Amino acid sequence: MRIAAERHGDPPGRASSPLARGGAVLVAGALPVLAFPEPSLWWLACVALVPWLLILRTAPSGRRAVFEGWLGGTGFVIAMHHWLTPNLHVFILVLGALLGLLWAPWGWLVRTLLGGSPSAARGVAAVLAVPSGWLMIELVRSWEGLGGPWGLIGASQWQVDPALRLASVGGVWLLSLLIVAVNTALVLLATSRAARLPALAGLLVVALAVPAAWLWAPRPDPSGRTRVAVVQPGVVNGIESIERRFDRGEELTRSLAGRDVDVDLVVWAESSVGADLIRRPDLAGRLAALSGDVGAPLLVNVDARRADRPGIYKSSMLVGPEGLTGGRYDKIRLVPFGEYVPARALLGWVTSVGEAAEEDRRRGTRPVVLELPGDGLRIGPLVCFETAFPDMSRRLVRDGAQLLVAQSATSTFQGSWAPEQHASLAALRAAESGRPMVHSTLTGVSAVYDAEGEGIGRALGTKESTTAVYEVPLAEGSTLYARFGDWPVYGALAVLAGLSAVAGARTFRPSAQGPGAPRARTVRGSSGRPRD
Repeated sequence: MRIAAERHGDPPGRASSPLARGGAVLVAGALPVLAFPEPSLWWLACVALVPWLLILRTAPSGRRAVFEGWLGGTGFVIAMHHWLTPNLHVFILVLGALLGLLWAPWGWLVRTLLGGSPSAARGVAAVLAVPSGWLMIELVRSWEGLGGPWGLIGASQWQVDPALRLASVGGVWLLSLLIVAVNTALVLLATSRAARLPALAGLLVVALAVPAAWLWAPRPDPSGRTRVAVVQPGVVNGIESIERRFDRGEELTRSLAGRDVDVDLVVWAESSVGADLIRRPDLAGRLAALSGDVGAPLLVNVDARRADRPGIYKSSMLVGPEGLTGGRYDKIRLVPFGEYVPARALLGWVTSVGEAAEEDRRRGTRPVVLELPGDGLRIGPLVCFETAFPDMSRRLVRDGAQLLVAQSATSTFQGSWAPEQHASLAALRAAESGRPMVHSTLTGVSAVYDAEGEGIGRALGTKESTTAVYEVPLAEGSTLYARFGDWPVYGALAVLAGLSAVAGARTFRPSAQGPGAPRARTVRGSSGRPRD
């Protein structure tokens, strides 16, 4: 028992109480959230997992490690989504506990590979498998039904130039892998002399990945410029807020007509139009007149019951001086509880304790690339939550989009970390795809990024009601991530499959003494005790 405690549990005489350990695990699990906006302590991500890993490696049993993996995951989810509390109320705890289960097997994996004093071989396995296990968690929870890929640890590096270059190679997935690998290597350096060499090798690989990506990864090639105006009406309250928001957007847009600088596209935010434009030709006429006054098409977002099919859709639509251009994109991926209630028959009670959707929105069927009349610029629209999904922007670029445009609304979460976190995702999507991206919101934060993820001009904060024109450099060519997609995910799967195969081979390896092997003879001494 003493040997087992020294290998995997707390050192003899220093065992902490389960309650104290549980509290420490909750805090350790929540710690990485500080690397994201609004704190934006990006550098913290490289060490933020170390406390949690140190606790997991000293778990007194595998069952305890599973429990502490779940508990730390619960802390991470609640901290990452704490701004949802006013909407979900007590259900935020349920959400955290359910999603936290994804980290339970990871806790066991960490204890198995980092517990005690790992050998060099176990150190190599840890540097490869612990990050791979974390990436599998991110992959599973990226499913829309589980909340989508919000808070992927790689996304914390959205304003770090070398990280954005790495994102162009392997997307946010590669960033997550490398960040967790660094944390794992630091734990090995601190706890095992035998595993220091693989730990140092892991850190060296990460360190070399940055200049390699900087020097050899293809960069987007300049291909002209376009001027995009972002209209941010700001917070509008009251019973008739939808109409007032439209009026304010109209007023701000009209102000563009008196400027010396021409614009090529005007972008309104998500839910900027609250009625179907086919049913309301008066609204469509006002938008067409605006387009004519400004001399540019308007990309609006309609959140309304459609006239041509049943249900409510969120749709990105182009309006020119002649009216609707015929281009339309219906949002595909919806926000769980915010725009639909999963398994409503079972979970419909959530609407009585929070601000969940009273009626499910309907989904579109496919991504759509819209072409601007006149200059033929091809834009790839995304609506709100969809900017969190790397595959969606990649698909639009592969379909020919030259400019990514996100229409969003985080009005419900004013004063929280959500607006900054949401805007930061556009930088990653731009860097991954090698295309500039416009992130337009109702109430901020609105921002524009070039094809390498660098910010253009000034972002519009959550207290502003204004419009801004951005000179956006266009780009062509293809990033490695756009070409090869989620290859870090497949690599992580291969690592875990290989580790499982090795572990299985060792478990089921035949004994050296088969059925026909001679048995060792026991010699008894004069005292009658067995003697070898």
